[in-house]
Amino acid sequence: MTEPAAAMSPASTSTRVGARWITVFTLAWLAIWTVQLTPVQLLLPLQLDTPEDDWIRGVVSSGFVLGLGGLAGIIAGPVAGALSDRAGAGRHRRRPWALGGVLLTSACLVVTGYAEGPWGVGLAWLGVSVGVAISSAAFTALIADQLPVTQRGAASAAVGSSQAVGIVLGVGLVVLLGLGIREGYMLLAAIIAVVGSAAALLLPDPPAEARLIRERRRSRHPLASLRDRDFAWMLSGRLVVNIGNALGTALFLFYLLHGLGQDTATAQDNLLLLIVVYTVFVVLAAVVTGIVSDRTGDRRTLTVAATLVQAASGVVIAVVPSFEATMIAAALMGVGYGAFSTVGLAFAADLLPDEKDHARDLGVVTVTAALGQLIGPVLGAGLVALAGGFWLVFVAAAVLSLVGGVLTSRARRRR
Repeated sequence: MTEPAAAMSPASTSTRVGARWITVFTLAWLAIWTVQLTPVQLLLPLQLDTPEDDWIRGVVSSGFVLGLGGLAGIIAGPVAGALSDRAGAGRHRRRPWALGGVLLTSACLVVTGYAEGPWGVGLAWLGVSVGVAISSAAFTALIADQLPVTQRGAASAAVGSSQAVGIVLGVGLVVLLGLGIREGYMLLAAIIAVVGSAAALLLPDPPAEARLIRERRRSRHPLASLRDRDFAWMLSGRLVVNIGNALGTALFLFYLLHGLGQDTATAQDNLLLLIVVYTVFVVLAAVVTGIVSDRTGDRRTLTVAATLVQAASGVVIAVVPSFEATMIAAALMGVGYGAFSTVGLAFAADLLPDEKDHARDLGVVTVTAALGQLIGPVLGAGLVALAGGFWLVFVAAAVLSLVGGVLTSRARRRR
């Protein structure tokens, strides 16, 4: 931890950052993904599960809670990003929001652990979603603020791989330590409070420049970036692909319990196994495609190709509803989503229309991904109730992945 300050405080986006910056940034995202996705995959389904003769109600309740959080997140992320962009000259733009977001997340995780019933859990989870959206907007803005184009793929790989590792870390700790629902939430609250706060304090946050303040005052349209054709196509594709990914992964525990008829203990163990397989392939795909995209600069082609692989995973599990096929599908989903989340985020950073609104626009990018991950369970719950089973969920996951790829292909990278 004795790296020179210059390596942690790049003067401009033409200056490469050092290993310490990347390490702290990766730990920040590892904490964020751990506390957001562990409840989605394990704690919330267990908390809201209902008796076997009424299991569909549990699926619908889980979808309601996640949808409520997603609605709050889609508002909180861009708003927090826009407000951080508008910090006064000489003031820090990202650090206050990163700190506030992680502390709010920690407090609301504690409340969620003590909440009961769909409404109580839903309101507490709303606070968690807002905190995650705020901190995510602040940390994501650092990619465009401080990294040159040749390092954005590597940083995006850190975000993408941390997502998968975070699920394994969180679910693994809860399952292997034998923690109850409430104890699991307390552990997650401690992780985000300690790791998230430390990262917010250690990562550099140069004060806002007077030049950006002057340019911002001349801006007429608060959401002018959404009028940029390429940026808008990228956002729509990112949202749809993330809905497809959530359809294919968020209901795994319910699928094991009620689709394959496994008992609770077996389903929890197998869920951890599936997540490990998914994670291994997410990390491999994220690292490889991040490096390739930095070297070639052709992020659009890699992003679209990733959606095809993700779509294949939905087809496999829909055609062969068995645990072995689910393992293969988890590997394919890992490759597809690992590549998409990594290269897609770097592609989004390349498409940012306006320097003075980095946080606001990347906040929108982050929220479209998070919203997709939270809309998915809501849509999935409806499809399960409609079909009385899970096959339609995985068919929809494949279709949405393909549609997202088509939308993303309409965006053209800047030269």
